[in-house]
Amino acid sequence: MTTKKTSSKRPGPTGDRGRAKRTPEKRRPSPQGAKKAEPKPAARQSDDTLGRGERVAKVMARAGLCSRREAETWIENGRVQLNGNVLTTPAVTVTANDKVLVDGKPLPTRERTRLWLYHKPRGLVTTNKDPEGRPTVFERLPDELPRVLTVGRLDINTQGLLLLTNDGGLARVLELPSTGWLRRYRVRAFGKVTQADLDNLSEGVAIDGVLYGAIEATLDKEQGDNVWMTVGLREGKNREVKRVLEHLGLAVNRLIRISYGPFQLMDLPEGDVREIRGRVLRDQLGDALAEEAGADFDAPIFHQAKQEPEKKSVGTKRSGGKPGERKEGGQGKWLTAREGKSETDRRKAAKSDRSDQKQSKRKNSGARQEKVSPRSRFRMTSDPKPRKDAGEERRPPRQRRIWGDDGLMEDKQQEVRSEQDKKDRRGPSKAGRRPRGGGDRS
Repeated sequence: MTTKKTSSKRPGPTGDRGRAKRTPEKRRPSPQGAKKAEPKPAARQSDDTLGRGERVAKVMARAGLCSRREAETWIENGRVQLNGNVLTTPAVTVTANDKVLVDGKPLPTRERTRLWLYHKPRGLVTTNKDPEGRPTVFERLPDELPRVLTVGRLDINTQGLLLLTNDGGLARVLELPSTGWLRRYRVRAFGKVTQADLDNLSEGVAIDGVLYGAIEATLDKEQGDNVWMTVGLREGKNREVKRVLEHLGLAVNRLIRISYGPFQLMDLPEGDVREIRGRVLRDQLGDALAEEAGADFDAPIFHQAKQEPEKKSVGTKRSGGKPGERKEGGQGKWLTAREGKSETDRRKAAKSDRSDQKQSKRKNSGARQEKVSPRSRFRMTSDPKPRKDAGEERRPPRQRRIWGDDGLMEDKQQEVRSEQDKKDRRGPSKAGRRPRGGGDRS
């Protein structure tokens, strides 16, 4: 068996058209003892990036004035100046040494990178301005929030978790499919489906020429003609969940996003906003995503939410402290076993003292013992009050009028009837009572 020897020359054009090799005389001699060039650290590379500058529209958007598209419109209208000259095109790169003026005012100082969780209700559009006049998400946000951007979008009939941030670079990085953050939805759909059909989505599916990536779907329960599912995806294309489930013969009638990456909807009420702490946000992003987004966690915060006043009554009752004493943040603290036992004994003693004080207040003492409960019907709690007409003479009863054929007649038996009426009111006398059993016995 013979084998064919291959040529050592690389295929391709040869001669003058090829790249000439550098002769040893033309090579630069390397100094003795020189070390190999080490790669620059990530922080230094980011500094070099900042030194090269950024587009002016991006700088305006990160300052919180407007979006990039709006910034380009402002530049075309002549509202932006760079180093004293009016800009006419947004294709300009600026650095920290350049002076940018918008409507004659310098750019505001960049605020710290922040992130909020928002429970979006149904019926709101995720856009700044809707041409049809429908209510938007930004119209329902609290007034104390700065200018924020949404991380991705939710349809008008979709509710659930929506991330908000004041950093456009962070919003762009988090909504990219390359970031790989999983987004979970609770879905209710009309129709029938099996778990085997949902398992086929894990390899991706192509619908009308659009390729959708892997989807994690679990059948939770069947409720009448509807089914409940939990769907997870990492791309987030336009109406991806509804189109994929329609491909399986299901009609989605309710869609709730319950998580976006490491951030969960949890018990956040509908329409409320909750901010993620800076340290938690930094840990969840990591160094790679934070550097890619250009996040700044050292800048100051200019927009603070209004703190609700604490209720002193609730803190006093539960903590057993003095009136007006402020409770320590409403949070627990770590105690040793001995400290915990002493704290428990102190609270028990304070509770028993309060109960003794209440019981002593309930007991009657001194002059109050003479009083009787107002529920008693037979004992009077105070001296009887005299009647208003006690000293006045009673008026005689009115004379009866008798009418006959000839008119008004005189009542001759008026006095007799009056005396009889008085006797009937007093009742029969003891002496005049008849014995039981009938009349006199003789």
